[in-house]
Amino acid sequence: MIDVYYWPTGNGKKITIMLEECGLPYRVIPVNIGKGDQFRPEFLRLSPNNKMPAIVDHGAEGGPLSIFESGAILEYLADKTSRFLPREPRGRFEVLQWLYWQVGGLGPMAGQAHHFLRYAPQKIEYAMERFRNETARLYRVMNSRLADREFLAGDYSIADMAAWPWVFRHDWQEQDLNDFPNLQRWFGTIAARPAVIRGAAIGKEWMDFSQDMSDADKQRLFGLRDEDLRGKMDQ
Repeated sequence: MIDVYYWPTGNGKKITIMLEECGLPYRVIPVNIGKGDQFRPEFLRLSPNNKMPAIVDHGAEGGPLSIFESGAILEYLADKTSRFLPREPRGRFEVLQWLYWQVGGLGPMAGQAHHFLRYAPQKIEYAMERFRNETARLYRVMNSRLADREFLAGDYSIADMAAWPWVFRHDWQEQDLNDFPNLQRWFGTIAARPAVIRGAAIGKEWMDFSQDMSDADKQRLFGLRDEDLRGKMDQ
């Protein structure tokens, strides 16, 4: 059994999709990032960077094994099951370079777009434009990559599972998939996979937490100082 410390964000969905694709038994343990669960001591012992997801594999060789960081979790699960990540070096690094591209680029930039376009208490036009445009640039990278192939790195892989949940919220990033036809085709192909449907649906009823977040909740979630929030909620 694998315990998954989870909230239904882009990074969380990567892991439930992979677990569903592999057919591994798992238990979801909610980490409500809007209410500060990520700072609880018991979670910090698993994920010292106070970010979810994290897993504990109770069936690992040598005893329970905990792993944090979504990219590392995907790589671990791929190795555990010998699925969605080739063994031979050429194919393996074809996948890993796109996995790391997502972890280091698409995820952080799209996440900043979510923050400044949707959640930030103060509307900062420069930041909104900066992250909207950078997300569009990364979409163009994927669109070009997918011009002559079905998936990012050959066969369907953990690279696609990592990127897809971040494109899922393209509306939050103010992106129109009609502008990226190859990416749109890829997105639809993956969205139709039964395991993706199951994995992406987990916890969807929890997601509308932003509407009732207190100032203290926003401080915890976004790392804001009191003065960042004071007097700006009405702007």
